[in-house]
Amino acid sequence: MALLEIRGVSKTFRTLRALDGVDVEVEAGSFHGLIGPNGSGKSTLLKAIAGAHFADSGTIVFDGRDITRATPYERARAGLSLKFQITAVLPELSVYDNVLLATQSNGRLPSLLMSASRRTLDDEVEALLERFRLIDRADDLAGELSHGQQQWLEIAMALALRPKLLLLDEPTGGMSPEERHVTGKLIEPIKPDCTLIIVEHDLHFIRDICDRLTVLDQGKVLDQGDVETIQRSPKVQQVFTTRV
Repeated sequence: MALLEIRGVSKTFRTLRALDGVDVEVEAGSFHGLIGPNGSGKSTLLKAIAGAHFADSGTIVFDGRDITRATPYERARAGLSLKFQITAVLPELSVYDNVLLATQSNGRLPSLLMSASRRTLDDEVEALLERFRLIDRADDLAGELSHGQQQWLEIAMALALRPKLLLLDEPTGGMSPEERHVTGKLIEPIKPDCTLIIVEHDLHFIRDICDRLTVLDQGKVLDQGDVETIQRSPKVQQVFTTRV
């Protein structure tokens, strides 16, 4: 069953046609990768899904609801969560408090005003920190973490929203090979609870964790299918040998 259905989505920035009639379906419980050369429209599509900008035409249906013109807040409330390419942690707060604030965003105002949620959410926060190997840094300032650890922290914060669909934009950018390997291992266990769409330039990383891939080129879908199908695709091979 498709959790996300994208039909004929187009987006133009002045004279640049960033997306041109894109059709994509993302199945519930799957890890779906978006790949393609620089400038192919991957991040633009991710932002159109999240509501960071609106599509000029086409429709985006999430969990049976048309969210094409929904605000980012409405999409988040519906179960979408986005981690941008550039980390957006709060560096002057502790690692613990970064995750706590993300977790509290699901709470009711009275409990937040009474500061009761900190106690009730402690187990949930610590579980996320444990999952992303940050429990030993819980009391440290987020700004003191390495680049890779800050990326893990932001993924933990995105998951604190308990999304049905998590959007990741190049989560391994700037990481060492070892950190990229660890990131894959940290993300894999979320599959039973959360569908994933990931934009990534590291083809080895995305091949290892994704069930299906959509290849974009010049704002259009070049090919789609499982990993083996895409690896054998002559169209995809030509693009990645001539334009990446």
